[in-house]
Amino acid sequence: MQDFLIYDAKVAVLIVVFYMFYRLLLSRETFHRVNRVVLLLTAVASFVLPLCVITLHKTVALEVTPTVSVGDLQMEIAEETKPEVWQIVLPLIFIIGVVAMLGHTLASILKVILLIRRSERHPQPDGTILCVTGNAEVPPFSWMRYIVMNRSDYEANDAAILAHERGHIRLRHSLDVVLVDLLTALQWFNPAMWMLRQDLRAIHEYEADGKVLSQGINARQYQYLLITKAASIGFTEVAHARPFEQVRWISLNRNIGGYSIANGINHSTLKNRITMMLHTKSSSRSYCKLLALLPIVGITLALNARTVTDYVYQQPQKKIIKKGKKSATVKMGSQQVTVVEQPKAEKTTKPVEVIQAKEVFTPVEQMPEFFDVVEQMPEYPGGSMAMFEYLSKNIHYPKDAEEQQLQGRVIATFVVMKDGSISNAKVVKSVSPSLDEEALRCINGMPNWTPGRQNGKVVNVKYTIPINFRLDKAKEAPKAKINGVAAKDVISRQEPR
Repeated sequence: MQDFLIYDAKVAVLIVVFYMFYRLLLSRETFHRVNRVVLLLTAVASFVLPLCVITLHKTVALEVTPTVSVGDLQMEIAEETKPEVWQIVLPLIFIIGVVAMLGHTLASILKVILLIRRSERHPQPDGTILCVTGNAEVPPFSWMRYIVMNRSDYEANDAAILAHERGHIRLRHSLDVVLVDLLTALQWFNPAMWMLRQDLRAIHEYEADGKVLSQGINARQYQYLLITKAASIGFTEVAHARPFEQVRWISLNRNIGGYSIANGINHSTLKNRITMMLHTKSSSRSYCKLLALLPIVGITLALNARTVTDYVYQQPQKKIIKKGKKSATVKMGSQQVTVVEQPKAEKTTKPVEVIQAKEVFTPVEQMPEFFDVVEQMPEYPGGSMAMFEYLSKNIHYPKDAEEQQLQGRVIATFVVMKDGSISNAKVVKSVSPSLDEEALRCINGMPNWTPGRQNGKVVNVKYTIPINFRLDKAKEAPKAKINGVAAKDVISRQEPR
């Protein structure tokens, strides 16, 4: 949960930056569709960009090829640490806020659906459905393809109101509202998200107003109509006043009867809408302001980038001596070595005896390419502790080794294949044949590992593991030590086989 809260904090910072860009550069421009797209895309990009991590690879050449060993790992019992108070309180407050916002949005949607179902519906030729409700307090609003009006507004049949609501439907503003409300639920604590939400609804009104005026409706009469509907007063009381004088004393920010998910005729600040209608159309040069988004996105990706170091191990160059008829002298360091051509062996007709091998062992040189060190090393299922437990339960002290008092450290290597299987297990440091055989038996019996990865691809990885076999001086049961820790003392007692 803490990782998600950190991610959400990054999202909040990006929303603030993008919204400041919109308010400073674009909020006064008249290309409303572009502004609408900018607000939607920047809101979505704020949630996506923190997940975009650019990986830069740095190659480092090493002269020696190391082997990976778990011999230095120590088995420790970690004490459980209690989480801090803020680690409990903050996630709880965040979840409560998200649930409350989602509940409010869902309740608003259900309220609109119930109102539509209880209304008298009249399908229109353009595909919209006109819903007439008997509640006189419900102002005109639209949601999806439905236009909701009370009885008096329906009988008035005002062309401007219908054109306004049809504009919302044709431009699919309801989808924008639902999307932004869902994003606001995850950013309920961020004031910039709430202001972005309010400005997007204002742009919806600007676009719907533009649809009304494009049909030839008188702009001054339409402005008077907006004021009348917003203030719920008679048209005759404001007909002789100027729009800005009326706006000063009329409350214009009322909700649409509690239907916050819908688009209504009085959702945004009326003064700004009238100002936008009278505003001079923005020039095409204003579009150049959008280029300011590029450095914002670039800086965000740069801050979120990470560098991965790729180690390349240089193998020592082999001395290549070409065959020839004459002897050759090769200088190696301070010495000179004379190489004489050996006579070719005579061909023999002796038949070759074919022997059926009991076990098939693929030499490492003939295996598919494997790595010694990768970005994500292979892991035993359940981790190191599970591997220690497996070895302690499955390793049994050989009887002959116990009788001969043989003990020591067996070091074995194996390759974890791409499918997680164990291959080419062999002993690189031997103690005795019986102890070596017991170590290899347990290693070959391991379940499939989680394979290693390099540059995001599954690869073969070589692994090294030391196992200590030790006999107690007090003639107790023999012990097999893993990584220097007695398995008996750590996990469970194992009886000799």
